[in-house]
Amino acid sequence: MSAVLTGVGVGPGDPELLTLKAVRVLGEADVVFVPVMDRFAAAGDAPPGRAESTVLAHVAADRLRRLPFALDDRGGVTARRERAWDAAARAVVEVVDGGARAVAFATIGDPNVYSTFGYLAHGVRAARPQVEVRTVPGVTAMQELSARSGVPLCEGREPLTLLPATAGLALFADALAGPGTVVAYKGWRRHPELVGELRRQGRLGDAVLGRALGLPGERVGPVDAADDDLPYLSTLLVPAQRDRRGGKL
Repeated sequence: MSAVLTGVGVGPGDPELLTLKAVRVLGEADVVFVPVMDRFAAAGDAPPGRAESTVLAHVAADRLRRLPFALDDRGGVTARRERAWDAAARAVVEVVDGGARAVAFATIGDPNVYSTFGYLAHGVRAARPQVEVRTVPGVTAMQELSARSGVPLCEGREPLTLLPATAGLALFADALAGPGTVVAYKGWRRHPELVGELRRQGRLGDAVLGRALGLPGERVGPVDAADDDLPYLSTLLVPAQRDRRGGKL
């Protein structure tokens, strides 16, 4: 029987937001891998990542294995990132060669939305083409922010644009000028630029910002230009302009 590697979406951080299928797949896995920052791992004092903290509510700690990634690296495909991707793939291949037949990788949000899992799966496929790769969808941060703020993501004919702030201000500005809702992930260091563009286009008052979604320190509320403590995984939601009920049908 061939081995199966499953990327399991575990949501933005609240253990109650895992799907029943996610809990089952994690429970049936021989090994559950979780991502961790490589800088901390090298020093031997890596704190639990968000995915690890989330799945600990469903999986015993002795069944978890950490995989270091260059999660904070910038500048495209760097040597540091490639080394981490290759080492992570080797770690998965090692447990498969050792007899594991069900291997899971827990990733925050959804494994097919800006997830590290895609890079891991690429390396495992290259090394062991016989390993079947599957994914289990998870609740995304934009869905959680919509739920926590009471702001619908999209209605009627409205488009929905999701983009990482790391892609640059031009994409964000173009999306804001369109007719739909805009969600920006990874605001972090670019937050002042995003606020400036929101103000320029008259959308600042509509926007909602989420920090640490699903975690004990969660903060959801209006966007403030003075925000200087944003985590890397902050989420910005700018709803489409709506003048009346059903106006976009």
